[in-house]
Amino acid sequence: MAFETKTARFWVETLGCPKNAVDSDKVTASLLGDGMIPADNPEGADLVVVNTCAFVEAARRESIDTVLDLAARRQAGARVVVTGCLAERYGEELATSLPEVDAVVGFAGEGSLAKFSPVALTPISLPVQWAGGKSLPVRPDGVVRDLLELPRSTPTRPWAYLKIAEGCDRACAFCAIPSFRGAQRSRSPEVIMAEARELVEAGVVELVLVAQDPAWYGRDIGAPGALAGLLQQLDSELGPSGLLRVRILYLYPSEVKGELVRTMLELPTPVPYFDLSLQHADRALLARMKRWGGAEKFMAMIDSIRDQEPTATFRSSFIVGFPGETESAHESLLEFLSAAQLDWAGFFPFSPEEGTAANSLDQTVTEELMNERLRECEEVQTPITQGARDAIVASETDLEVLLDEVDPNTGIAVGRSHREAPEIDGLIHVSGGLNLTPGVMVKAKAQAALGPDLYADFVRLADPDLSGINPIGSSA
Repeated sequence: MAFETKTARFWVETLGCPKNAVDSDKVTASLLGDGMIPADNPEGADLVVVNTCAFVEAARRESIDTVLDLAARRQAGARVVVTGCLAERYGEELATSLPEVDAVVGFAGEGSLAKFSPVALTPISLPVQWAGGKSLPVRPDGVVRDLLELPRSTPTRPWAYLKIAEGCDRACAFCAIPSFRGAQRSRSPEVIMAEARELVEAGVVELVLVAQDPAWYGRDIGAPGALAGLLQQLDSELGPSGLLRVRILYLYPSEVKGELVRTMLELPTPVPYFDLSLQHADRALLARMKRWGGAEKFMAMIDSIRDQEPTATFRSSFIVGFPGETESAHESLLEFLSAAQLDWAGFFPFSPEEGTAANSLDQTVTEELMNERLRECEEVQTPITQGARDAIVASETDLEVLLDEVDPNTGIAVGRSHREAPEIDGLIHVSGGLNLTPGVMVKAKAQAALGPDLYADFVRLADPDLSGINPIGSSA
């Protein structure tokens, strides 16, 4: 009598920041290596993995709501596993309060989630080999794997996040990340380059470097200032192989200087996109946050970079309503926004976090006043962002646009110039090109701006010799 063998299927749901996206990509690779295959949707999965975020209260609520929703939608017999920051920070509490889930797994177990599959897995005797030449045993036996060193799943888009470090050494008053992510642990340049090479060989042409504090990269391994060196190595070794762009997210402002800035502005692959972790502009309030800087120092840095590269793009995020934020401090922030003319900015209400210094500070700001100040910040920034987009249209200059997606029916492509980070900023819609492919860089002329997005006409390929080397989605 023959029996049908069922293949174990999985679904990974990712919440939170790009650093979580990297973790999910590696979780996916580990599940594939252990013999599981992806499901088309969570309802068709035998194992549903929810990679959660615990940064602020709103993120925690979203994570819990998502877990409950997926637990309710799963098919009969399927298992739900909660992992990520929420699981690491509140593991025991989650396991007790969420009977709907089958397991709560912290960071140390994220590389071995296949053991929770309710379907027996086909044993695999061969190890996974990856670009670094490192062998990883492929077996769903619960072995603890270092997620940072696991291989990646095959990319499906022409850009990829690349995590260069884990943890953080800073002690910002509002942030709980070091309490559950730990101190900074920089990956070796050799391991980063191996992963970057693997991604480029698979068709990725833009790498987005992420970490809790990427500008601090290397200090824990005796190599201060190593981020500039890493950019130089990526450029020299992978630029000729098809890497077109390197972008960095979350730069701590005190480190944006000297060789790092020169490297970002002078080499061809690093883009002049400065994602600055400013948080506020009032010097006294920043000191209360246990942060460096103030409006004067920030403006000096921004002006210096713009003097060297007029097309440099700036993004930052700001906390509104931190305890002790006086009306004067709030006005300082509004004045800074007007003066800085940042291309992109986000504003977030202060969220008191358990275990942080800010959680016990006095002079709290009422929710009503916080919301009013958030509106005022948006009222200042929105026309600045719109004005920057309108200025691009008015300049009539050709934009270099990396194509992320191409609609096969209409031929309309969606991409980004150096001014737009993936999944964060606006997009550029390009029409008029024939037989374009994701991963190709084109020249396009912006014709209109609608909110954060630009609408442009195709002009030509940016560089026929480099554009689209083994592009994602091609037959190459």
